[in-house]
Amino acid sequence: MKLYSYFRSTAAYRVRIVLNLKQINYTIVSVHLVRNGGEQHSVEYLNINPQGLVPSLDIAAPNFDVVGPESKPQIITQSGAIIEYLEEAFPQPALLPINLTQRAYVRTLTQIIACDMHPLNNLRVLHYIEESFDCDDTEKMTWYHHWLTSGFAAIEVHLISKGSSHYCYDDQLTIADAYLIPQVYNALRFKLDMTPYPAVNRIYQHCIQLPAFSDAAPELQPDVDK
Repeated sequence: MKLYSYFRSTAAYRVRIVLNLKQINYTIVSVHLVRNGGEQHSVEYLNINPQGLVPSLDIAAPNFDVVGPESKPQIITQSGAIIEYLEEAFPQPALLPINLTQRAYVRTLTQIIACDMHPLNNLRVLHYIEESFDCDDTEKMTWYHHWLTSGFAAIEVHLISKGSSHYCYDDQLTIADAYLIPQVYNALRFKLDMTPYPAVNRIYQHCIQLPAFSDAAPELQPDVDK
């Protein structure tokens, strides 16, 4: 498989975690969201993903250990769709509970992050409000922190109500952990005070010690800014 990724992209980060948890071989193709005016805007990449976003996953890309003709690209975009595909195509290890109600709970956590937190703090949104509303850095960070605290506060209540310890759901690693850890990483990068969220912090500190998570970290990616 071939993952079109940017080392700082939260959405790409979560996909890297799931690929690692599933022990799937993949190659990263860098799409730098800042350099050269944003490589995601190039005609070449827009032919891969017409939204000009990362990640994109080419599931037909060959295993480079196997000699043979290159397959025609088969692209999946949107991190949620990619992760659901990987869960269905590679069911072991399972990253969703068996019980349907508990699956819904895990998906609730992922959607708080993917729908209500991350999009409002995405690079293109921050650029838009900065350029369109003449925001300075302080105002931009106020916006950024507002949506983070709103989301983390809700997640913290969910985690406490479930008695979560090392993971978002019981003692099972799920896609919720793959969504949560990149969002906390970014919050820390932008100096959000995370002390009000002890359950979130406990899960974060545990998961970042696991190879699937640590290997997916932005600072270890091949396209990291030197």
